[in-house]
Parts: sequence; structure tokens; C-alpha cells
Amino acid sequence: MGLTLAEKILKAHTVDGEFRKGEEIGLKIDQTLTQDATGTMAYIEYEAMGVDRVKTERSVAYIDHNTLQSGFENADDHRFIGSEAKKHGIYFSRPGNGICHQVHLERFGIPGKTLIGSDSHTPTGGGIGMIAIGAGGLDVAVAMGGGAYYITYPKIVGVKLTGKLSAWVSAKDVILEILRRMSVKGGVGKIIEYYGEGVKTLSVPERATITNMGAELGATTSVFPSDDVTKGFLEAQGRGEVWTELSADADAVYDEELEIDLSKLVPLAACPHSPDNVKTIEELAGMKIDQVCIGSCTNSSLLDMLKVAHILKGKTVSPSVSLAIAPGSKQVLNMLADNGALSTLIDSGARILESACGPCIGMGQSPNSAGISLRTFNRNFEGRSGTKDAGIYLVSPETAAASAVAGVLTDPRTLGDMPEFKLPEKFTVNDNMIVPPADEKDMDSVEILRGPNIKAYPKTAPLAEDIECGVSLKVGDNITTDHIMPAGAKILPLRSNIPEISKHCFAVCDTQFPERAKSMGSSIIVGGSNYGQGSSREHAALAPLYLGVKAVLVKSFARIHRSNLINAGILPLTFVNEGDYEKIGQGDVLKIEGIRKAVSEGRAEVTVKDVTTGDEIPVLCELTGRTRDIMLEGGLLDYTREQMRKKG
Repeated sequence: MGLTLAEKILKAHTVDGEFRKGEEIGLKIDQTLTQDATGTMAYIEYEAMGVDRVKTERSVAYIDHNTLQSGFENADDHRFIGSEAKKHGIYFSRPGNGICHQVHLERFGIPGKTLIGSDSHTPTGGGIGMIAIGAGGLDVAVAMGGGAYYITYPKIVGVKLTGKLSAWVSAKDVILEILRRMSVKGGVGKIIEYYGEGVKTLSVPERATITNMGAELGATTSVFPSDDVTKGFLEAQGRGEVWTELSADADAVYDEELEIDLSKLVPLAACPHSPDNVKTIEELAGMKIDQVCIGSCTNSSLLDMLKVAHILKGKTVSPSVSLAIAPGSKQVLNMLADNGALSTLIDSGARILESACGPCIGMGQSPNSAGISLRTFNRNFEGRSGTKDAGIYLVSPETAAASAVAGVLTDPRTLGDMPEFKLPEKFTVNDNMIVPPADEKDMDSVEILRGPNIKAYPKTAPLAEDIECGVSLKVGDNITTDHIMPAGAKILPLRSNIPEISKHCFAVCDTQFPERAKSMGSSIIVGGSNYGQGSSREHAALAPLYLGVKAVLVKSFARIHRSNLINAGILPLTFVNEGDYEKIGQGDVLKIEGIRKAVSEGRAEVTVKDVTTGDEIPVLCELTGRTRDIMLEGGLLDYTREQMRKKG
């Protein structure tokens, strides 16, 4: 039996564990990336490990999230990250150079390599045949130090693509259709692998749009073959020498299969407040809109921008609509300026934003009260835009541009004939905004520049013999990391200051939570299914750690957040019987006797006693040998230090 493409890359990089479905495997990581919202803490963690120079083939630090500098905090973080990068062997992509995933695809991604990034949309790299996985900042720090990255060997879902997209139907509609079928929980514990004749009809930017939003499925990652289309893209970037042809074996067997006829797809939109709440544009057409935002790591490529410019050429944005456009990289912006498309966008009345994440993370361009905003982004969680009562719809660039002109949600198929959009044979390459690290002989002389907002990693402690504390918060299903640790222009600058940012923890759900948790000293959070979906931000674990949260008991976890809890030394527990969720109330005192012994012995099932009600509730504490040791030590940082001490 042959191997899938994902299995080939995973097998070639497995350095620990047994290569068998459901088993934990340790992967050699070739490349890492960080962005500035997660990077400061990642480099604080890296420093704490005491490794002078990164051990990866290529590590890159990007500045793309916290680019709104309304105070000293973001500028200080950027300066700190730049000095860390220079000292420790990391390439530094300066503010204005572009969004990490767009730039990494253009300048650094290599087919067949492994990449982890402290951003959940790192799977964008799967568009050129990488195994690219979003992870917590501490996982990235360990990988930079030469450590393996551990995952549970996932199931592989084969998505067979046939046919070709019709006029004005886009790659965004492909992934929205998959989300409609699979849901935001459907990809948990799985890699989505694309194959079939339809693959060759999609450009690399289109493939990257699809793999980018695979994160919204909860998938470990998504991957496309590396073929002649990939080769053409890399050659146009002046990097043809890194290309390798990669595909699944002809007799590869997938754990699950899905087939999509591209020719039958229609323009789609994800409605508030979830990426899987998908309807056709035809169903929604005519709805009045207030704002349109085009960009983000999902749809900010040159190809996307050229389509938007074509639709806007000679037209004016509706007076009732605010249109903002953010090209994904300096390369894209340069090429738009050179070919005249930028002038077209400006002439239409669009507001041109810098090449950064911007509105996608609530960093500016928040909609008006109860406003309807069409966005080419990847997430539409409640409040993520910065306006809690806004209605955010996720659409393709084609739908966004057509609607911006009409003032109402518009099916782009009404635009008439669609010209053929082609990528250039040669991209404009100018890497002057990427700063290489210092030579090894000069690294000792590099000074690390710290600002007053940069605080140390929160204190940790080994797992206690018993846990007995109150429930500080009870929440429902599909709690996102935006609920746990919100983003936005006011909060993101605090990412390097856990004591300060913890004051905003769970503010979306309960403004009293931070004070209540802190006053309790130690506590437990109870939640529903798919707890922690969304961003990879480890701050959604570090802030609860700082506030004294010892365990999180839920129906089910999202992958990255569960890992981040373990990394922070917070015990992840799941109900054996989901109905027992109803038995526990906020404020109840819960007791878990002998938990350290149970974890040491590898017992999967333990008992939680609700001291308040007298109920005894069976729960699962499913930890592997390595994650057991991490939990016993008090978190991944403590565990890594101990392992390094043992190795001398």
C-alpha cells in the first residue's frame, strides 16, 4: 500500500515515536516563523532555554500584526524581536514587508519541508507542498532550539478535485464549500490532502487560500502536491532551484475521502459568526452592506489584487460603503504600482492600507455599530472585528469588489465575461526589507533591546498531588481563542506583558472573570465542545496560568489550544459522558484527588468530585509519556530545561 503525500513528508521527518496512526510522533522541523503578536513571548521563551543559535535550516521573524503604533509598546516589541533575530540567527522581516504567510510563500517556503509557525494560518505553506503547522510560541521556541515538534499521527483526508472553476467562482468558494460540508470541527486530528485532475487548474495563490482556511476546519494542516504549477511559481520568484516534484503514490489509501467538482461550485459566503455558516451569494444577494475589506493572509496575493482591480476599473465605490484594501506584501504592492493596478484601486475610492494583517485581527477598520462588513478574511467570530454587534461575512475578492461598487451583496457572476488572469513569468524581487542575522563571530556583541512593557514568562509549578478549587467560569460550545484572549488594537500591544493582558482574559464572555479568578487564587474552567478553536495564540493559556487556572474541563478541545494548555502546565480534562457538563455550576468546588499519581501512572480516567453537589464525575486525562512528563514538571519550558540539564 502506497503513501499519501502527507505521509511521505511526515515519515521522512519523524525522529521520535512509532509512525502509526493515533501514536504521538516527534518531527524534525526545517523552518519556523513567528509574527509580532506571538513573537515577543516566543523569543522570551527561546532565551530561557539558553540556546545561542537557532538549529533550523531557516527561521524568520515577521512584523505584521501589531503595526498600529499608538503607544510605545508595539515599537518596543518590534525592536526587541529585531535584536533577538540578529543575535540568534533568525531572519527579520521588517514592518511593511508584508504578512508572514504571504511573504513566506513568496520568499522562503520549500516543497517537502516542515514548517511550524506561531500563527494558526501557517498551513498556508501547504499550497506549495510543505507540511506547515500552526503551533504555540513555546513549541516554535523549542523547534528553533533543535527540539522535535510532537503531534498525534493524524488521519489523512483525501479531497479529490475534478473539473475547473467557472467564471467568477474562486478558491475561497472551494474552502467555504469544504467548511460547509465538514464544519469547524470536522478536521480535528486530520490532515487535508488535495489531489485529482482539478489540482492542476489552480495556481499556487489559489491553493494557498484553500490551505490557509483549512485552519478553520480544525485540521492539523492541509497540503497540495508540488507539480509544474508549483515549479512555475517558484521559478517566477527566482527560487526554481528549491523545487521538487511531490505527490501521493498511485495506490495511496486515505482514511476519509471527499470529492469536489470545481465546475459545480457557486459563489459562497460564511455568515456570522462562524466560518462554517455557509450560504450561497444567490441566497443573500441584495443585502445592504456598510463595509468591504480585501486582504489578509487568505486573499491578498497579486492574483487576488489584479482581479479586484479589473472589477473596480472605471467604477466608483458606492457612497454607502467603505472599501479598504491591504495588499499582502511589499512585492505585491510594488507590482501593483508598476503595472498601474494600484492607481485603478485608488481611483475607485478604495482606502489603501499597509501590507499587514490589519482589520483581520481587529487592528483598525472596525465596522460601524451593527454594520454589515464583507471581508476576504478567514474568521468572522463575534467581536473579532472590534465591533461586537457587527455582522461579518467571509467572501471571495470577486464578490467583495462587485459588492463594494453596488452597495449591496452582489453575485460576481453578474459581471459578464471574465478575462483570464495569469501570474507573471517573473515577480519583482527585492528583499531589502528582510534583515539577515549577524554572523556567528559577531553575535555576542549584539545587544538585546527591551522595553518596559516586556515582562517575564509567568511562574509555573510542578503538578500538585491533589487539585481542589472552585469553578471560576463555565462557558458553552465553540469557545474561540478570541473569547479567551481577545485581539484588537487595544489589547494586542499587551502580548508581551502577561500580567497586564490577563486583565482582559474572557472579557468577551464575562468581564468579571479576571478579578474573580485572581481573587480565588486557583480555579478550574468548565467548557463545552471544540473549546479553544481559532488562533494559535498561547496567551489564551498563559493568561489563565497567570490567573491561577489549574485545569480546564470540557467536552472536547481544539488541537492547538490543548497543546498550549499542556505547554503552560494547565491540566486538559474531558468529560467521559458529555451530559455530566450539566451537573457542574460556576462556583462549585471541584476536587481531583491523587491527580499527580494518576498522571505519573498514565491512568487515562480519573474522578472529579463536585464537593458542592456531591456528584462524582468520571473524566479523561489523556496524556502520552512525553506530555505526562511535561505536565508533571509544570509545563514545556520547565520540561525542556530539565531535558537540557540532563544532556549537559
